[in-house]
Amino acid sequence: MKYLLEPISRTVMNVHIDAQSPKFEQWFLLSSDRHHDNAHTDWDLEKRHLDQCVDRGAGIIDVGDLFCAMQGKWDKRADRSALREEYQYGQYLDRLVEVATEFYSPYARQFVLIGRGNHETAICKRHETDLTDRLTQALMTKTGEEVHAGGYGGWVRFIFKRTNTSKKRINLKYFHGSGGGGPVTRGVIQTNRMSVFLPDAHLVVSGHTHDQWQVPIARERLAKNGEVFMDEQTHIRCGTYKDEYGDGFGGWHIERGGPPKPIGAQWLRFYRDGTHIKHQVVRAD
Repeated sequence: MKYLLEPISRTVMNVHIDAQSPKFEQWFLLSSDRHHDNAHTDWDLEKRHLDQCVDRGAGIIDVGDLFCAMQGKWDKRADRSALREEYQYGQYLDRLVEVATEFYSPYARQFVLIGRGNHETAICKRHETDLTDRLTQALMTKTGEEVHAGGYGGWVRFIFKRTNTSKKRINLKYFHGSGGGGPVTRGVIQTNRMSVFLPDAHLVVSGHTHDQWQVPIARERLAKNGEVFMDEQTHIRCGTYKDEYGDGFGGWHIERGGPPKPIGAQWLRFYRDGTHIKHQVVRAD
């Protein structure tokens, strides 16, 4: 990997990247809602994307709900058929961390951060244990790599070294998400709301609703020297690795009228075009 992580605070992570080569290219996997312990989660697809991260030297920014954590005996939604075989014995919350540690440890050094979603914060509220913090600590203990726990929201600042005297900064705001997404808008309406109170973000990454899209918002800006220029703020919604719909036969998701959802994540690719650092978002499916 050609970058260096520098935590600034609990909400801000600097990623320093050497982009001096004319052939510079750096990938990051943007993921959300892995729901890793759910029986409907596609572990094979997860592993394929994680192996691609290793091959590409890509970092991973995960924005929450890595755990499903809904099958404990205290949860009214609990359904043992939705629990993978690996979790059918032992202390439930402990097993969540143990199995995830075993699965993700070969990829520990790829993680820029692992954020928290509403499934993790629900466990904190009800059981006073932080699954995200426990996972990152366990990964560090097992692998010796530094793995950072992010918040429900936070920032990643990409700082590109273009020459010995020139740097480019791209700010990524991550937020796990809120609301139900909406059967028609799929949460896209939130882009206009978020763009108002996130003027410094070039990229806004979220999840939660299991939808997947990208929406660029063009902006007129005014530079310090009085020059008018245009830029874009790109909103990126990550999908999920959990296929709740299946064949549509039945289950809670079907009974409530839930639709099929996109399975997978998003690739964020930075590259050099002359003296400019550009980015593109590509669906990882």
